[in-house]
Amino acid sequence: MSLHIQSPETEAELQRQRRIATTMSMVIALLSITLAGIILAFIILPSLSQKSSTLVTYQTAMPEEEQVDQKRIDPQVKRKPSAPSSAMAKVVASTAPSPISVPIPEITESPSLNYGSDGDFGAGWGSGNGNGAGGTSFFGQSVRAERICYVIDFSSSMGSQGRADLMRRELSKSISQLSHGTRYGIVFFSCIAWEAGDQVNLNRKGGNATVKAPGGKNYRWKKAGGGWGPDGIGQRARWLNASPQQLSDSGRIVKKAPLSSGTSWDKGIEMALGMSPLPQIICFMTDGVASGSDAWARELGAKAKSQGVQINCIALMEPRAHKDLDELAKRTGGHFSVVDKNGKHKSIR
Repeated sequence: MSLHIQSPETEAELQRQRRIATTMSMVIALLSITLAGIILAFIILPSLSQKSSTLVTYQTAMPEEEQVDQKRIDPQVKRKPSAPSSAMAKVVASTAPSPISVPIPEITESPSLNYGSDGDFGAGWGSGNGNGAGGTSFFGQSVRAERICYVIDFSSSMGSQGRADLMRRELSKSISQLSHGTRYGIVFFSCIAWEAGDQVNLNRKGGNATVKAPGGKNYRWKKAGGGWGPDGIGQRARWLNASPQQLSDSGRIVKKAPLSSGTSWDKGIEMALGMSPLPQIICFMTDGVASGSDAWARELGAKAKSQGVQINCIALMEPRAHKDLDELAKRTGGHFSVVDKNGKHKSIR
């Protein structure tokens, strides 16, 4: 066992360090308690300051229970009395005694289980083959379509040899034969084209023309580069519905419409091909040839064929138009006829 002898200075230093350590421990403890209190204050105080919302409840009046009347069902079923059997339904024809006894047989009713059958079905099928197309004819050519457009030469040359009279008579007849509901159009042409019923003011020397439609709208034409063409928006022919009144009006116009000068039959066909919807058949008639008619036959024939339009051609008293009109009809799958001065027509195609 060893003994440590401490000096008074050493003992005093130890006491001083103990006091410092004790003081530091107390300070740290106080700071920890203070910090914990501050943290708790931040957590608890906001919840204490919040006001709780008041809940309001409502209670509606309880509906009164409806009294439901229950129908009582009688379990006892009243049965109808059954019909008397044939054995009971014996009729006494006479009360007088008879030397001959007639036995009354007992008849037992038993329903038959066999189903009855009879061949009472009748054959009432019918068939129809109507396509709704209106039928007419023009210079002997049969025309059947729902939409037909007449393109007619109204040039001044039609005034010779009775051509205009023959044309007006045949055209009026063809229009009058149209079936009710058929849609048709009538286009006249000379060096320009217009609808039947329009007023035409043509100035060939000045190279201009004005077409005034019944509604008051004007369509202008001008001559440029040796040919005539629309000056602005071109006119589009309208479709007419075949009714008694409309057919009568068209016939009156055909008989009174004046002729014009010049022959450019491409203008009339172009107007017909501009209709909407397109015509199914164009009945085209002219009395002469014109410069460029061979090219018109090829170009307009190809255009009409691509649009599915058939063009029937009539050469009125003009054999020189034979070749070009035949070509036009051939390209579109149409018919071609030649009419002589007596009105007799010869079918070529």
